[in-house]
Amino acid sequence: MSNSRSRNRQRPDFDQNSMKAAPTALEARFAEAQSQLGPYRQQLIRAILDNCEETCFLSSHELAKRFNVDPATVVRAVQALGYKGFGDFTVDLRQHLMTRLTPYTALKAATQEKKSVADHIDHSLDKALDNLNLLRSNLDRNQVVKLAKLIHRSRRILIVGVDFAASLAYYFAYGLTVLGFDAEAPVGSEGNLQHKVNLLTNKDLLIAISFGQCLRVTVEAVLQASKQGVATFGITDSDTTPIARYCDAHFVTPVVSPSFLNSYVAPMALISTIHVACAHLDPKRALTLLKPTDKEYLSGPRWYREHKK
Repeated sequence: MSNSRSRNRQRPDFDQNSMKAAPTALEARFAEAQSQLGPYRQQLIRAILDNCEETCFLSSHELAKRFNVDPATVVRAVQALGYKGFGDFTVDLRQHLMTRLTPYTALKAATQEKKSVADHIDHSLDKALDNLNLLRSNLDRNQVVKLAKLIHRSRRILIVGVDFAASLAYYFAYGLTVLGFDAEAPVGSEGNLQHKVNLLTNKDLLIAISFGQCLRVTVEAVLQASKQGVATFGITDSDTTPIARYCDAHFVTPVVSPSFLNSYVAPMALISTIHVACAHLDPKRALTLLKPTDKEYLSGPRWYREHKK
C-alpha cells in the first residue's frame, strides 16, 4: 500500500475539456532521455512502444529477433533509458500496455499468434497465475491489516467500481456487509453515484477500483470525496494511475491478460485478503454476526432440494 499524498493537500480539479491521459513511466523516461539517444535507439524504442501488445511478452532475445537486432543492442537501449536491466524495463512496458490497450487490439494481437485454442486457454491460465504470484510476492500484509482497521473505524464504506470493475466492487461490499459493516457498491447512473458520494463525511471511507487510464466517473468520485474530508483508498494496477495519484493510499495489483478483458484473478484475491483481515481483527464480533446464519446454511429454504417422490 502506498500513501499518495497528505490528507490536507489540495486535490486538483478536473477540466473535462482538457483532460489528457498522463504519460506512463516508460513514456516519461523516453521523453527525458530522448535528447541523449541516437536516432537508431530512438527508432528501436518507438517500435517497441508502438507494438507493446506484442513486445511486452517477449524476452530480450525474442525482442532482438523481432526487430532483427543483436540482443546486446536491446539491453543497451533499455539501459540508456535509465533501467538497470531488461526485467525492470519489462515491468514498465507492461504497465504502459495496460494504459494503452483496447479490447480490440488485445484480441487482434492474440489472433495473430500461431496457437491453438487450447494454447490460448493455457496462456490465459498462465497469466492469471503470474498475476497471483506477483501479488503474493509484493503484497504488504501489514498494510492489509491497516486498511482493515480503517474499515472497522469507518461509519460507512462506499466502494466505487464501474463498468467491468463493478463486479469487484459488488464482491468487496457484499463480503463487508456479511461481516456487519455498512458497505455499499452503488449501481445505476452516474448521478446516483454522485449523490451517494455527497452524503459521505469524514467518518466514512471511499474505496475506488479502476485500472489503466482509470474511468473518469471513478476518479471524480475520489476527488469529490477528498474535498469533503472523506478518507479515500484505491485499488489499481500501477503507482502512476489517477487512482494511485489522487487516493490517500492504494494497493497495486496486476491485471495483465492476453484476453480482451483485464484479468481480475489477482484483484479478487486481494479483496479476499481484506475480508479475512476484517474478520480476524475482531473474530468474536464476526462469529456473533455469522452465528444466526449457521442453521440456514445447513438446512434453510434458500438451498435447492430434490422433491421426494
